[in-house]
Amino acid sequence: MQYEFITCESAYQSHIALVRLNRPKELNALNLQLMQELKHALQTLDNNEDVRCIIITGNEKAFAAGADIKQMESRTAIDMLIIDQFETWDQIRKTKKPVIAAVSGFCLGGGCELAMTCDMIIASESAKFGQPEIKIGIMPGAGGTQRLTRAVGKALAMEMVLTGKFISAEEAWQAGLVNRVVPEEVYLEEAVKLANEVAQQSPVAIRLAKESVLKAFDSGLQEGLYFERKNFYMCFASEDQKEGMNAFVEKRKPNFKGK
Repeated sequence: MQYEFITCESAYQSHIALVRLNRPKELNALNLQLMQELKHALQTLDNNEDVRCIIITGNEKAFAAGADIKQMESRTAIDMLIIDQFETWDQIRKTKKPVIAAVSGFCLGGGCELAMTCDMIIASESAKFGQPEIKIGIMPGAGGTQRLTRAVGKALAMEMVLTGKFISAEEAWQAGLVNRVVPEEVYLEEAVKLANEVAQQSPVAIRLAKESVLKAFDSGLQEGLYFERKNFYMCFASEDQKEGMNAFVEKRKPNFKGK
């Protein structure tokens, strides 16, 4: 598939794929076509055995400055219901392989929600996070009120959602929204480094572990513990588990094959 609003590069020698949002004049505003392209790219990469970790990024000025307001301005509630644009977001969330957001510049509204849909976030020192939808008479609709609250707590999430306040990369790190903050010139390099660490592990164990961590967001403790235990047992059905433990005993580096 030919993409208009994203680019997709794969570094198969290190099992890492890089997806770049590519609407620079619009600060990578997320229109419907871009989101469909992103959904297609992630599904394709998810089915590619050579890919073990995916990075989503924008550019130094903006990860994504929000949704494309021009596409929504004149629509009615019924229009929005029929379009069902959030179905695309649900599909992105279902990506089985780990997804890292490499964020620089503006990460606002739908852009912030997209970053939070990813599994980890590396932020440059210039990154600014926010949910400013309230300033145009609406509210977050792609997980902003839910994931942000789970990440940073009720008080800060309420302030950001009700006032449209932006927070800096450092504030985002202190609140637990991002993994780390690095200089702008190395933020993508740092994301690749993290992706490479993930890609070196057993793909089977990584998939099961990711599912289990995400389950903690969607369930109570006891249900989450049961799910974790089931996935732990499943690891022992894989060749990677045998290889990993044998390599440990033999004091060598494991050769994981995702089987």
